[in-house]
Amino acid sequence: MNEQVKTGKHPKSLYVLFLIEMWERFAYYLMVGILFLYLTDTATGGKGFSQNVGADIVGSFIALVYLTPFIGGLVADRYLGYIKSIFLGGALMAAGYFCLALPGNTAMFAALTLIIVGNGFFKPNISTVLGNIYNREDLKGLKDNAYNIFYMGINIGAFVCNFVAAYLRNKYGWGYAFAAAGVGLVIGLIILATNMKEVKVGDVKKPVQAEDMSLGQIFGYVFVPALIFAFIGWFAPTKLFGGSMMGSQANDAFIFACLPLIAFYVSLWVKAKGQDKRGIGALLFIFAMSIVFWTIYNQNSTGLTLWAEKHTDRTASETTAKITGSIFPLQKVTDTPRLVNKVNEYFVDVKDDSGKVVKVMGPDPYFNNVPKDQWPNGKDVSLINTELFQSINPLFIVLLTLIFVPLFDYLRKRGKEPTTASKFGMASFIAGLSALVMVFAIMSVPSIYGYKTSPAWLWGTYFVFTVSEIFLSPIGLSLVSKLAPARLTALMMGGWFLSTSIGGKIAGVMTSFWDDFTDKKMFFLILVVAAFVAGILIYARLRSLNAIVKEKTGSA
Repeated sequence: MNEQVKTGKHPKSLYVLFLIEMWERFAYYLMVGILFLYLTDTATGGKGFSQNVGADIVGSFIALVYLTPFIGGLVADRYLGYIKSIFLGGALMAAGYFCLALPGNTAMFAALTLIIVGNGFFKPNISTVLGNIYNREDLKGLKDNAYNIFYMGINIGAFVCNFVAAYLRNKYGWGYAFAAAGVGLVIGLIILATNMKEVKVGDVKKPVQAEDMSLGQIFGYVFVPALIFAFIGWFAPTKLFGGSMMGSQANDAFIFACLPLIAFYVSLWVKAKGQDKRGIGALLFIFAMSIVFWTIYNQNSTGLTLWAEKHTDRTASETTAKITGSIFPLQKVTDTPRLVNKVNEYFVDVKDDSGKVVKVMGPDPYFNNVPKDQWPNGKDVSLINTELFQSINPLFIVLLTLIFVPLFDYLRKRGKEPTTASKFGMASFIAGLSALVMVFAIMSVPSIYGYKTSPAWLWGTYFVFTVSEIFLSPIGLSLVSKLAPARLTALMMGGWFLSTSIGGKIAGVMTSFWDDFTDKKMFFLILVVAAFVAGILIYARLRSLNAIVKEKTGSA
């Protein structure tokens, strides 16, 4: 053991967990990267839902997938243990991904439910196992570095998956892409099963303390009221006002369900005293401010996916098409009308050579905002798949982590590293700047209804946002563990996931109203203003936040 400290070697279990998480995130980001595209696709066998419905489903999925880790973490803590929970969650998610490959809306919604529940058991517990392993005295000094390596696994999986998704859906269809996610997760579970000896040391359940809330109390105080309010939110606005308040009944139900959850967390602060009250108050403030960050973050699967699909020039050059097309099938589109046997908004009546009226689909939707003098006149055009743009963020995470981790270490040794609270403030401002890049993208063309913008704008917005992600995302859960009273740590972790969940839902709601923004700059300017306001509010409380963190941990 002492040899590991001297040589700086990590245990094999780190690399086992690295591979498991890499394959799980490969599966998740493959699925979520193409989900909106699949739901709204009308040309290549997708669901053909409207843009609003697609955004609503994706937003609801992201919101729920970030709520269930709270429950899964508690069940693992108290009953199942972490390894069993990881196996259970992984099996449920794999079944969900394979189920997505089946036809029919029933199969699709059952699949999304399996993934939501499975993620709740998998996501919080694999990180807990890693933390438990590095709680050993001889490994504590390597803990931060271990999490950086672990985070690399997440982003390698997130980077590679979109290329696999693009290849499979182009060559074989949507179902094969979703099935590949299931295969990836099965590989991860096989790695876990064959390396149990290495990871079981981290399967250490916390002993229940007398002051801990039981699962029954948590469900009674938190989830039962949330379910009741969700039921009210689903029906009441429609009955009282003749329509939903937030664009759909699902949106209304989610917002209503959040009200008792928020009230519960506020009640924890009201009842707390002394140092506990200050710690809980600081966390609730950070949670509220973080909602804006997570709204911008989740544009990746909603608004920015829509932007890449409809408003970005994805045409592959002839050279790229020749080089890439020989090994990687590109998406093909044409402006030639096609015969169809069902009706949607692209179909028109025309007469064939015999004079019979038939239905045809007009040019591929890709050409809706391409000037007619740039149409290919019947030739196939090769496109870069929309989901490939979602690999930009994990690519920048890997590259920029190699810069910022040494930079923070350099500043820390000289006593100049930004405090934890100031990093949150910086992250808010930088996230706002990433949305501002999209405002300039819209201004770069005479009209986004008649022209497509350069893909360089998406590279730019992802680059800027990734900087903000490095400042905020890795330290969020760490801050909770530092400031939360010991008996409430799991509940406050749930608060962090709740802020992530609300941000994901807001991202979906905003995208569902995309067509209502006649000036698309306003869509992104709302995000800019919200992020800047959050940053200002954090800096306004910076002194007290720094004092609370220092009071609880001994350093800011």
